[in-house]
Amino acid sequence: MSTWSRLNRGETEIDFVGNRRRWFTISAVLLVIALGSLGIRQLNLGIEFVGGLGMQAPNPAGADVPEIREALGVVGVDEATIQLLNDGEAVRVATPVLDGATENEAVDALASVTGSDRVDISIEAVGPSFGALVARRALIALGVFLGAVVLFISWRLEFKMAGAGLVALVHDLVITLGVYSLFGFPVTPATMVAILVILGYSLYDTVVVFDKVEELVELEEKSSYSEIVNRAMNSVLARSLATSLTSLLPVGSILFVGSVILGAPTLRDFALALFVGIAAGTYSSIFVAAPILATWKEKEPEWQERAKRASGRPKAGMR
Repeated sequence: MSTWSRLNRGETEIDFVGNRRRWFTISAVLLVIALGSLGIRQLNLGIEFVGGLGMQAPNPAGADVPEIREALGVVGVDEATIQLLNDGEAVRVATPVLDGATENEAVDALASVTGSDRVDISIEAVGPSFGALVARRALIALGVFLGAVVLFISWRLEFKMAGAGLVALVHDLVITLGVYSLFGFPVTPATMVAILVILGYSLYDTVVVFDKVEELVELEEKSSYSEIVNRAMNSVLARSLATSLTSLLPVGSILFVGSVILGAPTLRDFALALFVGIAAGTYSSIFVAAPILATWKEKEPEWQERAKRASGRPKAGMR
């Protein structure tokens, strides 16, 4: 019987809990890199969060980034993020908050260097106070979501499962933000929406695993908690991998279409966060949440006693 057939039947015997040091080491390395990047490079926050001027213009003159940067520098705009869209057919520029006169001069400079009419330039100006309000509300939404997660899992399953699930969600959040920081991807409201979506996806995958663990706890009275977790993981592994793969393929297609073919920044920002987050969420639900839960539960006196009894009987080996 092939490995995939055994996987689909839940007949694999992978020792997820026994190899937890390996999984935790991988996660620790990824988290250190992510946190280091967030501390050094920080996040490239869009103007929606920090305020500023956003301009998008057609580019019939075919101006490149250095030419646009030089034209803006002449009018005193030295800090600008410039992106060429659709193979240079359009250009998007983001600047810090500017006064009224400098803002008008920046728009005129962009129109001149790109050979476009001023009326064809899309302009988005966001004040710093409004940007701070958007950022604050995004953090509040994230906090409410995480709080609701803890309450729901504690009610539906148990508190330690909620704690392990919360650790997995924070793991996914930090790694996703770390990727954005490391590569300088802009963080926009679309990114925040996508992050909430991927946290929900990761939570779903984790709850599926925990629900299976809860089911086996009631059925297998002589097994240790680690054995129960391993059996639960092996039984739902094919489902988790299939769900992740069928999610990553269309999201990857959206990312390619949005960034390469259409040059749509909003579509790209949304799909990029989804792609990174789903990949991290798949890993955390399999290799982080369940092993952490087993580690915590094994410290309970009841499960310590059951582990001693289980160690004295023969059992199938795990890989």
